[in-house]
Amino acid sequence: MDETLKGRIMGLDFGSKTVGVAVTDELGMTAQGVCIIRRERANKLRSTMRELDGLVQKFRPVLIVLGLPLNMDGSSGFRVEATKAFGEKVAERFGIPVHYTDERLSTVEAIEIMDESDISKEDRYLYVDKIAAVIILERYLQGKN
Repeated sequence: MDETLKGRIMGLDFGSKTVGVAVTDELGMTAQGVCIIRRERANKLRSTMRELDGLVQKFRPVLIVLGLPLNMDGSSGFRVEATKAFGEKVAERFGIPVHYTDERLSTVEAIEIMDESDISKEDRYLYVDKIAAVIILERYLQGKN
């Protein structure tokens, strides 16, 4: 990332059923979960993009960090290709650079955080993707420093 960019960074955890969203503070130092966009169909992005429109207008990010779901051995699969295609559409639609960062085990880490917070297994779907987006964004911020 260009170190001269100043402003919020948005983190996305893109999945076939949801997109977890997180943003940094205006100094780009801390990440907070924002929401989970629930997707009706894996291959339809119209309503997902409409919801992202509102979030981009609200937070005005200068960069979007998108979690890349690599296989445990570091190889790419179908989900990586789908994520990159989504990232290209996001970059084109909003005119904001998209950076990809390794998201391996972010969901496992999110579940561990929920376990420590005593969030019931029945309620995890309410939080897991938003927490994973925060983890993805924090990993990016740690790698940047």
